[in-house]
Amino acid sequence: MATEEKTRPEIEELRRRSAAAEEGGGVERRERERKAGKLAARERIALLLDEGTFEELDKFVTHRCVDFGIEQQRPPGDGFITGYGRIDGRLVYVFAQDFTVFGGSLSEANASKICKVMDLAMRAGAPVIGLNDSGGARIQEGVMSLAGYADIFLRNTLASGVIPQISAILGPCAGGAVYSPAITDFIFMTAETAYMFVTGPDVIKTVTHEEVTKHELGGAMTHNATSGVAHFAARDDAECLAMIRELISFLPSNNLDDPPRRACNDPAERADASLDELVPTEARVPYDIKQAIYTVVDDHYFFEVQEHFAKNLVIGFARLDGRPVGIVANQPAVLSGVLDINASVKGARFVRFCDAFNIPLITFEDVPGFLPGTQQEFGGIIRHGAKLLFAFAEATVPKLTVIIRKAYGGAYCVMASKHIRTDANFAWPTAEIAVMGPEGAVNIVYKREIESAPQAERERLREQKVAEFRARFANPYIAAERGYIDAVIEPRETRIRLITALRALENKRDSNPKKKHGNIPL
Repeated sequence: MATEEKTRPEIEELRRRSAAAEEGGGVERRERERKAGKLAARERIALLLDEGTFEELDKFVTHRCVDFGIEQQRPPGDGFITGYGRIDGRLVYVFAQDFTVFGGSLSEANASKICKVMDLAMRAGAPVIGLNDSGGARIQEGVMSLAGYADIFLRNTLASGVIPQISAILGPCAGGAVYSPAITDFIFMTAETAYMFVTGPDVIKTVTHEEVTKHELGGAMTHNATSGVAHFAARDDAECLAMIRELISFLPSNNLDDPPRRACNDPAERADASLDELVPTEARVPYDIKQAIYTVVDDHYFFEVQEHFAKNLVIGFARLDGRPVGIVANQPAVLSGVLDINASVKGARFVRFCDAFNIPLITFEDVPGFLPGTQQEFGGIIRHGAKLLFAFAEATVPKLTVIIRKAYGGAYCVMASKHIRTDANFAWPTAEIAVMGPEGAVNIVYKREIESAPQAERERLREQKVAEFRARFANPYIAAERGYIDAVIEPRETRIRLITALRALENKRDSNPKKKHGNIPL
């Protein structure tokens, strides 16, 4: 007859405490969150990481507050789950806020848990992923909780450019809590359950008498499309976590590693004749730059970043020959692809991220210039446009540019031109590289000649001069003669030309003058 295995009391106590920690705020509160469309904190971690790889740290940490009766409630873990695991076999560190415990509020104790995870991630050279779902600072702890936020902010700043930092906003994120995600590299938000703002609707109504809902003020689409604070919008928790896994697949674990390469079955020499006809014969007719991107990159797959914000500039990740690359492209289908304040800031931040993490930059250029107007000038387009220029000029990763159509004025210089250390600059035969478009140039250069002509002849003369200017200057060959363009290529050859250049630049070494850091025009 089999005898029951007897468990030592010490082990039973360990199991009891472990179960209590995993219980969080209890079944009732978890069910309430589920009805709101949110997964439990531990379910989120399980979906994010490879199965069975999560190793939890500080499971039994409790808060130390003795005021307002809160000392009667000391749940193990104190509402934050921290530890490490794997994504596609690669090490990542993670923390998740459990809204069922004190509303996921930050205490001195659980802030220490986050700081420990971030310190470990820095030492191990691994990304940090934060799953945010918190009511903010724990009011009962006063300045201790605020100090906890500041401790986290410092680590976010020191880790910036050293390890990738990713934030998922899966519930509320308000007040001082928003600044940690804001310092991280990428912010994901869920459409129905996430919001983030510095001051909430009630305070705004009191101070400014404006009435606004939480989601109008700080919902996923507000920050993805209007403010540009967030980079990705997901339908729900599950899609958000899957998107984070996809993003990680393009990124190195730290600034000393190369991005992870994949075996590529898409032939490097693949040519696509459709590119030869992509650019319309009429210069004013728009087209979708994403067609060029999809056609050129491996498996036609492009992982777009900030898809809903400043749509006149397209940014994101793809692969060429199995190697991750960052894509920056003007979008002629939106505002003719001009650079404005939002597009400049969007592009500059992305370029600097890629440069920090050794990700080559591919630029597809079709830009008529910077957006004119008092709103742009008063808003500081000079300063903001200089950010994009600064970012491209400062970058030392392999940089490749393809000029597809327009490359006019200062915008030509800014968009990774040869003059700011771009390694390989190609142009399609449809490229137009000049100070400005033919129409504008003729109105300046031939102004007196046209105005002195008889009224009946002026329009014909203007059209003649425009045609002459276009034939002489609106092409890539003058720039090619000067060596500003390395090669004028057939559009169908773009993929193989980029891949060949990347292979040649695989061991590129470049550096900036020794300094503490530059002073980018913030």
